[in-house]
Amino acid sequence: MNYMTLKEASKKWDITPRRINYLCAAGRISGAMKMATIWLVPKNSKKPADGRRKENKSLQEK
Repeated sequence: MNYMTLKEASKKWDITPRRINYLCAAGRISGAMKMATIWLVPKNSKKPADGRRKENKSLQEK
C-alpha cells in the first residue's frame, strides 16, 4: 500500500499537519500507522468528517 506523510496529506485535504496528527492518534484515519515518530497515511484514504461541525456530528455517530 502506498503511504503519504502528514505534510502531503495536509496539502491534499487542505487542513494542517497538526490536525492530521491528532486524527491519526485518535484512530480516525483507517490504515494510518506510526513508524518511529512519523505518521504514515494511506494515499487512498478519505478525509474524515470534521466532528467539530454541527452538520458532521450525525455522520460520526453512525
